[in-house]
Amino acid sequence: MPNHFLPEKGLLWNRRQLLQLGMAGLGLTAAGLVVQRLLPKRSSSTSLKIPPLPSDAPEVNPNFHPMKMVRDFDYGTVKEEKGRKIREFRIVAQTTTVQLNSAVSLVTWNYNGRIPGPTLRATEGDRIRVIFLNNGGHAHTMHFHGIHPAEVDGIKPVANGKATIYEFDAEPFGVHLYHCHIAPVTRHISKGLYGMFIIDPPEKRPPADEIVLVMGGYDINEDNENELFAFNGIPNYYMEHPIPIYQNQLIRLYLLNLIEFNPVATFHIHANFFRIYPTGMTMTPTGQSDVITMGTAERHILEFAYPYTGKYMFHPHQDAIAEAGCMGHFDVISPA
Repeated sequence: MPNHFLPEKGLLWNRRQLLQLGMAGLGLTAAGLVVQRLLPKRSSSTSLKIPPLPSDAPEVNPNFHPMKMVRDFDYGTVKEEKGRKIREFRIVAQTTTVQLNSAVSLVTWNYNGRIPGPTLRATEGDRIRVIFLNNGGHAHTMHFHGIHPAEVDGIKPVANGKATIYEFDAEPFGVHLYHCHIAPVTRHISKGLYGMFIIDPPEKRPPADEIVLVMGGYDINEDNENELFAFNGIPNYYMEHPIPIYQNQLIRLYLLNLIEFNPVATFHIHANFFRIYPTGMTMTPTGQSDVITMGTAERHILEFAYPYTGKYMFHPHQDAIAEAGCMGHFDVISPA
């Protein structure tokens, strides 16, 4: 029997319909042996510990805290309908001014008041329902990478003040993304309309301290070139406020490159090597390195553990990108 309180998938909602539904508040060699020593050790669930949030790490706004975002995963609200589990997410496109550094502020377009948008997370096979409200002042959408029907592909414009529902099955497992698909797509992405979408495999991965880094760029003067770059939205944030991780503990890094205008970017960690799970779509690593090259929208899972304490840099190996804000530190601390 149809539910007359819900629109068909892909249909737009007006503000009154949202209010009626209570949605107004969306708010082997010696070298080889060295590599093996540096590569990750598996953590047991009982020994896994997460470092406390540094007290001096500032927020941009109540919804935009780059240090919290490193380990912030949005699993949505789980509901059951007709015997099936639904994982529901609520996303609002907004326009907000963000202070990128002491000299530059930028009018950004974003999801839920932050850049990148929430890291949405589900398990392969989950039914996903994304309720999208556009309060951004321009037409926007949410286009998901993955497998889904054409009617929820997120290319139909959603006008300002309107809403829509994207509903599909989460598949395949891996590290995916979402972004606005209104032309010019590069402009909508570079102004902040993007985020990560993780689909976990049915068989859980081993316990690890899981963190998220999304690489982005800012075209400040709209000349189709980036003047600033960042991990998780704010240039140089993790240089000034290093990410704490524990010594000898497995780190699982979900890494996404969404730098527009620059064809490729690399990611490099100092004094260590990582195991590579391409697009997060394998259960075993396919290689190991200390640097990986990614095109725009490319993403991977990287796993590593640091045997020594201290501060270790991570950054692209293109100096122009790194020195313009896309640089940070891991602060490796003793768990004792």
